[in-house]
Amino acid sequence: MRMGLSLEFDAAHRLPGYDGKCSRVHGHTYDVEVVLEGPVDDENGFLVDFYDLKQILKSVLEELDHRDLNEILSNPTAERIAEHIKASLESQLLDRSASLVSVKLWEGKNKWVMTE
Repeated sequence: MRMGLSLEFDAAHRLPGYDGKCSRVHGHTYDVEVVLEGPVDDENGFLVDFYDLKQILKSVLEELDHRDLNEILSNPTAERIAEHIKASLESQLLDRSASLVSVKLWEGKNKWVMTE
């Protein structure tokens, strides 16, 4: 079974060494979509309770929300941000039977990256 959840956060960043407008500080509203996979628990009927998954994702995004991402990552490209979120989520899900399939990070309206 697969399940997904998405949440938003806002943050600023700049891309060091980049030759273009994104080398200057600017902000985005990011949307993070996560997909988990695993067996449905026979006892409670859940893969993971949506409430629990939301709390886990919120705790991961709290570190990034309304922050300068350059203080957290040396080169905060969308790809690096997605990898950071994925690593943080995987450590939060270690004691569950569900595994993380992907993290999709939308940087604004029409641009996204996805880890697998």
